[in-house]
Amino acid sequence: MSLWGGVRMHMSACACTLMSVCASVLLKQFIKEHWQEDEENFVHPVVSPPEKVVIRQLLLPSLNDPHRKIRTAIGMGIASIAQYDWPEGWPELLPFLLNLISDRGNRDGVHGALRCLALLSSDLDDTVVPKLVPSLFPHLHTIISSPHLYENSLRAKALSIVHSCISVLGSMSGVYKAETSSLMMPMFSSLMEQFSVILQSPVQSEEPDDWSIRMEVLKCLLQSVQNIPSLPVTQFSVILPPLWQTFVSSLKVYQKACIEGGEDSHAVRYDSDGGEKSLESFVIQLLEFLITMVGNARLAELVGGNIKELVYYTIAFQQMTEEQVRTWSLDANQYVADEDDVTYSCRVSGCLLLEEIINAYGEEGIDAIIVASQNRFHESREAKVAGSADWWKLREATLFAFASISEQLLEAKASGVIYCDLGNLIEQMITEDMGTGVHECPFLHARVFFIVSKFRSLINQRTSEQFLYGAVQAIASDVPPPVKVGACKALSQLLPESKQDVIQPHIMGLLLSLVDLLRQASDETLHLVLETLQAAVKAGHSQSTSIEPIISPIILNVWAQHVSDPFISIDAVEVLEAIKNAPGCIRPLVSRILPTIGSILEKPKLQPIGLVAGSLDLLTMILKNAPADVVKAVFETCFNTTIQIILESDDHGEMQNATECLAAILSGGRQELLSWEGDPGHTMKKLLDVASRLLDPNLESSGSLFVGSYILQLILHYPSEMSPHTRELIAAIVRRMQSCEIAGLKSSLVVILARLVHLSAADVNQFINLMLNIPANGYGNSLTYVMSEWTKLQGEVQGAYQIKVTTTALALLLSTRNEELAKISVQGHLIKSDAGIKTRSKAKFAPDQWTLIPLPAKIFSLLADTLAEIQEQVLDEDDDNEDSDWEEVSNSDGGLPQDIIYSSTVPSNVGPSVEHLDAMAKVFDEGEDDSYDDDLTKIDPLNEIKLVDFLTAFFSNLSNNDRSLFDHLCQSLSVSQSAAVEKVLRK
Repeated sequence: MSLWGGVRMHMSACACTLMSVCASVLLKQFIKEHWQEDEENFVHPVVSPPEKVVIRQLLLPSLNDPHRKIRTAIGMGIASIAQYDWPEGWPELLPFLLNLISDRGNRDGVHGALRCLALLSSDLDDTVVPKLVPSLFPHLHTIISSPHLYENSLRAKALSIVHSCISVLGSMSGVYKAETSSLMMPMFSSLMEQFSVILQSPVQSEEPDDWSIRMEVLKCLLQSVQNIPSLPVTQFSVILPPLWQTFVSSLKVYQKACIEGGEDSHAVRYDSDGGEKSLESFVIQLLEFLITMVGNARLAELVGGNIKELVYYTIAFQQMTEEQVRTWSLDANQYVADEDDVTYSCRVSGCLLLEEIINAYGEEGIDAIIVASQNRFHESREAKVAGSADWWKLREATLFAFASISEQLLEAKASGVIYCDLGNLIEQMITEDMGTGVHECPFLHARVFFIVSKFRSLINQRTSEQFLYGAVQAIASDVPPPVKVGACKALSQLLPESKQDVIQPHIMGLLLSLVDLLRQASDETLHLVLETLQAAVKAGHSQSTSIEPIISPIILNVWAQHVSDPFISIDAVEVLEAIKNAPGCIRPLVSRILPTIGSILEKPKLQPIGLVAGSLDLLTMILKNAPADVVKAVFETCFNTTIQIILESDDHGEMQNATECLAAILSGGRQELLSWEGDPGHTMKKLLDVASRLLDPNLESSGSLFVGSYILQLILHYPSEMSPHTRELIAAIVRRMQSCEIAGLKSSLVVILARLVHLSAADVNQFINLMLNIPANGYGNSLTYVMSEWTKLQGEVQGAYQIKVTTTALALLLSTRNEELAKISVQGHLIKSDAGIKTRSKAKFAPDQWTLIPLPAKIFSLLADTLAEIQEQVLDEDDDNEDSDWEEVSNSDGGLPQDIIYSSTVPSNVGPSVEHLDAMAKVFDEGEDDSYDDDLTKIDPLNEIKLVDFLTAFFSNLSNNDRSLFDHLCQSLSVSQSAAVEKVLRK
């Protein structure tokens, strides 16, 4: 069969309605594979130009087919071809479509043409839209403005095409401001009039086509606000009254259909093209547009006069729908998931709108929220008295709204913005609610518990304790699952701050209840219960020896069952860590864990997926801050098996966790560890074998990911044993760097080399000479390669300790004035191109180009960069305070040794200000995690360095002792770098 014969078969299939969907897929696939030779998915043979003409001529007339599915299939085929041929190769396409949509007597043709244009519009770009809009828009406007001729579904389709055009024009407006403005202004003026007409009538119940056309209007308005800032505010003022009418009237429809659960309110509806229609989607789009308006500085003024009413209605939109009540009542797991995630719902959109109102209007916005909440609270009370079954939904929505902006309210209260007694207001709301039946209003009870945890700092202590006790009772009682969820959330927040005498009488009962709840939990609820258990274990310290035998076996079982689930297993490990840290619990816990873990690690290949890696992770947690006898017990059981896993495993997760575990054993055992097996030399050989495997250049990078921290442990704990292997170590590091595919791994290897620079601080030239004599593939020597990589990666180094080590090591290298450094050229500045936007193909054939500068100049600029970054963080006050801060650092008498070579290993005597320390923590992420790296940094004297003092001394010493070199290096600095250096030299 010829190629064209196959096409005709596909076309004949389109004549059958039942086959239309299949035919459209086949036609699209045919076009994708055979239409364009240079396409990625092209399959020979290619459609010839004459055949393309015939196919296009056959497709266009079929757009007015009476069958909707066939029109859609044909439209999809036309849109697929248009991606390649239109407009240059198919100039007749647009005139044909415009003729079709302007033929009022051909309703099917209008449908087909609009559907095709809608498909085309999704792929429009900035070369087509400016040509398309002038000819297309009048036809679309005619359809939009003629409700007596065209049904809402057709008008909505026309609006969707307008929306696509506005989106493209908006993206162009930043570069082609005048051109897009001239296109948009006439179109937008006439559109706003039609938008007002569409929005001004009340929203109709059970009329999905009415929701759809309004939704398309809102999408057009949203794109206009987001992408076309030049549009006059006066244009939008026209839309406000109709928009408000839509907003208010839609609440009545939404209340009846969704919140009250009116008849068929959740039935799935579809438009003429098969797209799903939804009242909730329309309301979310409405709230989204209001969020955008409030967040726009120019438009916020238009809304400002109505923010009290806006908040008042928004809270009502946040009520639970009847569908949500049904779903969450049957599935507590879904309730937890939807509560914790930013789901697509009116409740979440309402929260975002309230947050934006506070951001935009400040004190006035907060006051509006408090007043509206009080009004809604009283209305719910009246509804309850009147016998409404749904009275609690408005009450719950009010508390939900309060909880969503708790951070802003607490900040405002602390700063004196809120003048009412917010604590009393919240207590009044929650105290009354706790008197209602827990089975009648479970979600309200759950929300009350959650509110208590959010506003615990404002609530009376006695009230807080009552709710704490109520939450403990709820966990142990036969109450609906949502109530237990709310109680868990409250306890996880309240327990850490509760007084021991209040919680201790109840702690054992609570733990037993949580354990029982744990057996029933799954997925999201399991996470919540484990989080609560962790808080309860920490709160029950005085009863810790009684806690361990009850809780540990169950948590270990949960951990084992979910070891391949990173979220649940981490939660379980954190509970075990809380048990471990409780007085008297670590040894019984280790005696419970160690035999099983030992047997798992002895036969790693026989274990289920994830169990070996999880076991190593559990061991690492046990080893953190563990006493020496515990470390030794772990060593005796797991040291050799852990080493074997690193040497033999091909599982990267196992290798990573084994490396971390081994580093934790070294951190706890230190020098004594070498003699624990009797022969220190034999133990050291095992440790070096591990380093050799992890630095193997043929090993995939992810398997070596934590080698940097491991080798730092070896260097710091066993310096004399490692010293004879320095050359081999450097050579292996260089080989590993050259084959490395992960920037983080390469950076960690740079940190090792930087630490070796410090170890040679007495004669850094010796280190330089060693590097010069170690070969590197593609480079003259290892020094050239390492410094080219180091200087590129320095800005990516993470962690306070790592930044200190690498920064000060660079200073040590530069301070040698070694002539070999000046012979090395490294990456300088990016050479900017004026060739326009850089696409992927351009990047492939014309990659970024950089200047080359001498290594000393690059190091000098990197040190100046670090100094400028510190100053930017520290100097966040007025100039007078800034000067006094820096004077404190640089005017200290004898605070830093004059010899920069040795200063890095000597703690500074300068007492930096609190502001300096705070700033350093912000800049360099001090106090990150409590990993074994923290133990490493505690024992390393380099961690005592105050980097701001070090850099101040470095630049001062170089300026005073070698002014010609200093002035020469300063020539390579940027303006900001020079300013940072000059600032410290002026003191």
